[in-house]
Amino acid sequence: MGTDWVPGARLAGSRIIEAEPPADAPVVGVLALQGDVLEHLRALAEAGARPVRVRSLADLDSVDGLVIPGGESTTIGMLLDRAGMLHVLRGRAEDGMPMFGTCAGLILLSRELAQERLQHLIGVLDVTTRRNAFGRQVDSFETDLTVVGMDRAIPAVFIRAPWIERVGAEVDVLASVGDHAVLVSQGHLLAASFHPELTGDRRLHAMFVDRVRDAVGRRGAARAAR
Repeated sequence: MGTDWVPGARLAGSRIIEAEPPADAPVVGVLALQGDVLEHLRALAEAGARPVRVRSLADLDSVDGLVIPGGESTTIGMLLDRAGMLHVLRGRAEDGMPMFGTCAGLILLSRELAQERLQHLIGVLDVTTRRNAFGRQVDSFETDLTVVGMDRAIPAVFIRAPWIERVGAEVDVLASVGDHAVLVSQGHLLAASFHPELTGDRRLHAMFVDRVRDAVGRRGAARAAR
């Protein structure tokens, strides 16, 4: 009988956190129902967060922000629905919880998909996304992306990747490939068509961790002002 293979597991190993995180490190969850979880846990730790796996509503209550990893978006959506987490995640996002979706995570965050077949979505990011837009597994590629606000290009790995065909008025396009957006931001939401966790460049994870840290600070200031 076979076992489930986690991409990069042999490289990342079981040791996720190699150094004590900073005192102000936010707790950032990685949705761990299916997909490339280990790589995100390691990237978040290296970016200054306290990473944890999120498999249940109880786990979700312990985190300040959430990464929704690559994987199979239809499967992840069905699992979220069966666990009663889909509407809760939608509510948390609408209430301001920072979320970062990569590849399948972008699809799940999207408000609309360019397809006729319906699937479960969190649906809080005002974009229209096309699944597998860059082609099949054999069409996977890596390229350097120019990102708004970064002084150097970032390496980006595209594997059966989606692209964004429409962006709403409140969505900022941070990077594109050709005519299609592949990295966008909407307030506390960040989403990428590609897999930043599969490279050694942690700047996107650090950007997200900073957003989570800022959100924690704002919540603390609001409580203190009551």
